[in-house]
Amino acid sequence: MDTTQLLVTIIGLGLMAFVGWFFFLAPHQRAAAVSSSAGVQQVDITVKGGYSPNVIEVRKGEPVQLNFYRDEESSCSEELLMPDFHIRRDLPAFQTTAVEFLPQKAGSFEFTCGMHMLRGSVVVR
Repeated sequence: MDTTQLLVTIIGLGLMAFVGWFFFLAPHQRAAAVSSSAGVQQVDITVKGGYSPNVIEVRKGEPVQLNFYRDEESSCSEELLMPDFHIRRDLPAFQTTAVEFLPQKAGSFEFTCGMHMLRGSVVVR
């Protein structure tokens, strides 16, 4: 192996490690839903290269409203999928989209972008 091949191999391994860390080991931003006077649990989520916060804690049996503000034009973030709640929504750039649902059972439920690259979860207690 010459120097160029060794350098390319080391850079490739470093990039693979970074991608693994980014998708599986990076710290999560958590937020607990705040109940409004109408009894609806609400959380504001910014979509920009990911979801912030990306772990949402809510209570079972109470309505939830997640307000997604898409602060970018990336094609990856233009769609939101919440398969466990049968939700699929377009997220227009630079606008807030409200997503409402009623969690009936406890557990952790994933939400993703249309390409499944951006990930978050709703934790129902």
